[in-house]
Amino acid sequence: MTDDTTNETTRDSGLGGVPAGAADVFGERLPLAIRYVEFLRTAGLERGLMGPRERPRLWDRHVLNSAAAASALEDGEAVVDIGSGAGLPGIPLALARPDLRVTLVEPLLRRVTFLEEIIDELGIDVRVVRGRAEEKAVIATAGNADVVTSRAVAPLAKLAGWSAPLLRVGGRMVALKGESAADEVERDRGALATLGFEGLRVETVAAPDAEPTRLVIGSLATRMGHRGSRSRGGGRRVR
Repeated sequence: MTDDTTNETTRDSGLGGVPAGAADVFGERLPLAIRYVEFLRTAGLERGLMGPRERPRLWDRHVLNSAAAASALEDGEAVVDIGSGAGLPGIPLALARPDLRVTLVEPLLRRVTFLEEIIDELGIDVRVVRGRAEEKAVIATAGNADVVTSRAVAPLAKLAGWSAPLLRVGGRMVALKGESAADEVERDRGALATLGFEGLRVETVAAPDAEPTRLVIGSLATRMGHRGSRSRGGGRRVR
């Protein structure tokens, strides 16, 4: 539900038309989402983080598409977005769900700088960690997460290998994938089982006025421990 002020913002955004569904997704934070999209279409394009062809579909294909993954997240969860790039899906998730504790992991300095500028501009409580997901320093800083998410980063098996060390036992990988999501799950099911993932499934979700989002979801039921042993957790969230 939106008020007249939000509807006026939607009509007069100056971005060539903000989809009406954006107000449903972002609510009172819609002005921040509009500023984020403006940042993507200017600085993001200038710095090569977004391609010129993506400019007219930033809302439906990227921002709202990313925010749709919020339906798979529980209240107050610690979410780590690996290979965050221009902040997708982490920043839309943080804007749509301010209850989440979001950390963006990105190895490239120019992208980290871009992310820090956006976070400062929007005034949102999101952390940025520079490094690769598999590095010990990143795991020490951002690990024990409830959820590790990603979007267009790597094939599923490799992605799961990066996600597992960052998750608490009982945590979940929520990967945004394309039309081949189900095929990737079948192809890599054995590799993910070896990493300790169970309950693999594909869920298709959609935000209003956005392309459907396919989520590959798996729970980390076990973790390889010292000397090759496996540890199983009871799913307790660690704060």
